[in-house]
Amino acid sequence: MSIKPIDPSRWFTADDQYLFNAGDNTRLWHGLGGRLDAVDGTTGARFTVWAPNAAAVSVIGDFNGWTHPGHALTPIGSSGVWGGFVAGLGEGDRYKFRVESSYGRVIEKADPLAFKSESAPSTASILTDLSFDWSDSEWLSTRANANRWDQPISIYEVHLGSWRRTLDAEHRSLSYSEHVDVLVDHVAKMGFTHVEFLPITEHPLYASWGYQTTGYFAATSRYGAPQELMALIDAFHRANIGVILDWVPSHFPTDEFALNNFDGTALYEHADPREGFHPDWKSSIFNYGRHEVRSFLLSSARFWLEAFHIDGIRVDAVASMLYRDYSRGEDWIPNQYGGRENLEAISFLQQLNHEMYAAFPDILMIAEESTAWPGVTRPTTEGGLGFGFKWDMGWMNDTLEYFSEEPVHRSYHHNKLTFRAIYGFSENFILPLSHDEVVHGKGSLLAKMPGDDWQKFANLRSLLGLMYGTPGKKLLFMGTELAPWTEWAHDEGLPWHLVNENDQHEGVLQWVAALNHLYRSIPALHELDNSVEGFRWIDANDEQRSILTSLRSSADGDMVVVALNATPVPRDSVMTGVPAPGDWDVVLCSDDQAYGGSGYQYPARYTSTPHGHNGLSQSIWLTLPPLSVTFIRFAPREESGLV
Repeated sequence: MSIKPIDPSRWFTADDQYLFNAGDNTRLWHGLGGRLDAVDGTTGARFTVWAPNAAAVSVIGDFNGWTHPGHALTPIGSSGVWGGFVAGLGEGDRYKFRVESSYGRVIEKADPLAFKSESAPSTASILTDLSFDWSDSEWLSTRANANRWDQPISIYEVHLGSWRRTLDAEHRSLSYSEHVDVLVDHVAKMGFTHVEFLPITEHPLYASWGYQTTGYFAATSRYGAPQELMALIDAFHRANIGVILDWVPSHFPTDEFALNNFDGTALYEHADPREGFHPDWKSSIFNYGRHEVRSFLLSSARFWLEAFHIDGIRVDAVASMLYRDYSRGEDWIPNQYGGRENLEAISFLQQLNHEMYAAFPDILMIAEESTAWPGVTRPTTEGGLGFGFKWDMGWMNDTLEYFSEEPVHRSYHHNKLTFRAIYGFSENFILPLSHDEVVHGKGSLLAKMPGDDWQKFANLRSLLGLMYGTPGKKLLFMGTELAPWTEWAHDEGLPWHLVNENDQHEGVLQWVAALNHLYRSIPALHELDNSVEGFRWIDANDEQRSILTSLRSSADGDMVVVALNATPVPRDSVMTGVPAPGDWDVVLCSDDQAYGGSGYQYPARYTSTPHGHNGLSQSIWLTLPPLSVTFIRFAPREESGLV
């Protein structure tokens, strides 16, 4: 086999080159990378790679015995890109780029835009076709409604390698195909609206959970072929469940075969380690000021949205991108104005959100941003970063700290639950109880709870109930519904046996499903999630009894009282203000025996009296079971004029 003398600018055109070098090429995978193709009637593969500082580039692989010098590529104009066509290649052929640096060093590199890679520890790229017969047109035509800020969004976060393992001696992860029936069915039965995959972009170290990405255009081969992942996404869509991809543009590993020092120089990363090396993760940081790097990352994001029909992207570690001094102590370089803000990263994130929303207005763009950076979800036209939603890490930290306290001490920490209202509508928030809270010795959510076993489960149900009663979209890490005693282990499956062995674990499973159903079915609990008009405190100051009551509202008058009793002492005759006369029905309570609660008796309906309280015109007298959250919905009478 030999390089066929075909001008590679036929597939990486002058326009492609211009946009690439300008940082505006958002569909780079069409021009770069190893691709099966037919040119002038000859079948084979075209190869194109960016290596502007290389002295020579060739392709080596199964087809030439991986030997020097391989099939030589030629420069394409002044773009820094090399290309060529090799006849006779087909599906499954493995390859790498042999890059000779300007100072004579030879490096064998995987294709940065490969569609498929070998499974670790092997590192070659694999020629493959991505054709797939999708059947999700109905979902795609309606997903704009499912992703709107006024709709219920409840996300199930999944690590595919450990959601479930086979029961045989191999104890391996399920494949993409094996997840189709069981995972889709579980997510649907539990009532989640979306699933979010921890990074499934190719990564050499399984224990990184995907956060050390080497293949930004390749689904990890650990679980099967790209088409198998497409079939899984297609199945979710047919079940009316959106799919979100956790994506990592903040850093990449320093493995020799991948992006780092790609052409013998710091190409994708900064040369100065004070800018180009991440001290926390021992990885390289993208050079967001380099136009070609921006084209690469923009194209990666769009690739998953376009080729895999992904419905949203959760951008990992945004805070580490925004600050030049992130985790660096004194060892950092200020920006051109002397500040700590990473101006190039800010510009990139704004461009990312602008471009993705312009191409796909009905998707979700979500930031994991852990600081008080202003305007994360403000439009770029107003100077914001342009994300649709942001994880509320402050809520997560404060709420977990509160619930980890013994109930007798909670009166001294009441502000942990009330502080969030000060900033809660400054951004469009998602409330996350993610994988990060149940790893690295932090223990499981259940293990964080104080008290005896019964109280631990009651506290966990209360935590989850308060979460669903708090304004903001929801995210739960897989296994939360099982209430495991131990933290998540990526090399084990979830402890599914727990729900068959203990009614308390089964109770939490049923409680999460009930919460999702309630959240989705009652407009007051989701319609104004991100608007101050949808929330008010009824009583935020009853710290002595550790009682917290709030009112959730919709635009058309639907109202729900959310009442927390954070002590194991039942509270009878708790006078609570309500804004309208009529009946108020208990629609859900975490202390019900069906969820593992004590079954403490409370009225199914409260009728208001015209005694003003808590600044509201009416009042009801509540019975609050021990360690419980209760949802009480307004049931207006016709004579009230509020029907």
